Amino acid sequence: MAQWSDPRVTGTQSSLAGVGARAGDAAFDAGLRSHMLKVYNYMASGVLLTGIVAMLFAQTELAQNLMLNPSLMSWVIILSPLAVVMVMSFGQGKFSAATLQAMFWGFAVLMGLSMARIFMMFTGESIAQTFFATSAAFAGLSLWAYTTKKDMSGWGSFLVMGMVGLIVASIVNIFVGSDTLGWVISSAGVLIFAGLTAYDTQRIKNEYFYLQGPEMIGKAAVMAALTLYLDFINMFQFLLSFLGNRE
Repeated sequence: MAQWSDPRVTGTQSSLAGVGARAGDAAFDAGLRSHMLKVYNYMASGVLLTGIVAMLFAQTELAQNLMLNPSLMSWVIILSPLAVVMVMSFGQGKFSAATLQAMFWGFAVLMGLSMARIFMMFTGESIAQTFFATSAAFAGLSLWAYTTKKDMSGWGSFLVMGMVGLIVASIVNIFVGSDTLGWVISSAGVLIFAGLTAYDTQRIKNEYFYLQGPEMIGKAAVMAALTLYLDFINMFQFLLSFLGNRE
């Protein structure tokens, strides 16, 4: 007869269940760390590619001409990264992980072309200083968001509203040309994208729980890298308005 009330049997079963649960948690944690590492590798590689392309393109005669004589081609270069982001965002369900990855590298190159003007406007030393300052801030914020138990899900709507306000204010300032408004926009931009860095990091971490299969995980890694890339680049550009020394 089975010993259902035998404490040795019950204790053994409980121990095995506990080990199974811990093994499951360990496997999940290892998968999460691998996923986040892939996201950060994609993101960092994209930023590096953008910087190299921007630096090299800024030294060409074509970039100098486009900077001095804005034309239709100038607007194509400026707006093409936005077009790629929209295609990736709305079409991620249809594209394979490999296609999204190729589009991400293409986006990074186009961003490099559009950001070449930075190397013509600011000194290399100030660009490097701002880049390292942004990297330190990004790493600190992302690490904090990954490890904290604080729930940031409520930040999303507030940060999106802040972004909308930032876009509207930037458009207004194109016509107004106010230095004071420009300073306010840059200050708000740094704070908003610092908040988005933390919010997006935690969101990406939490979303991993719902991912199933290598293809879905691969797609999610690319799109997460794109999100963090945009947070980093925007924070860098707003910081540059404070820390950058013009040529």
